[in-house]
Amino acid sequence: MGDPGGFVEVGETVETAAVREALEETGLRVTLTTLLGVYSDRARDPRHHTISTVYVGRAEGAPAGGDDAAEARLFGEADLPSPLAFDHAKILGTTSGSRKRAKTPL
Repeated sequence: MGDPGGFVEVGETVETAAVREALEETGLRVTLTTLLGVYSDRARDPRHHTISTVYVGRAEGAPAGGDDAAEARLFGEADLPSPLAFDHAKILGTTSGSRKRAKTPL
């Protein structure tokens, strides 16, 4: 299980890609509020070197799996499933208290 995400299309901004991928994979309409962090460790994805730009945001709608996500559900911090894909546990650990640590408001 992992967080919604995907790839930036040619000509697309990272912010637009994040909103689009959230809608495609979860059915949620997302408004980004802050940049949480950029994750670029070469070992974070065994398939190939990827860079993730992670945002905090607000969502509207009911979660429903779509695109390449079989399902979409909401979890509280204490109820996160295990294991999570790739380095998503590290990212979500960063998210805990993110309002205090988020570096870049949008």
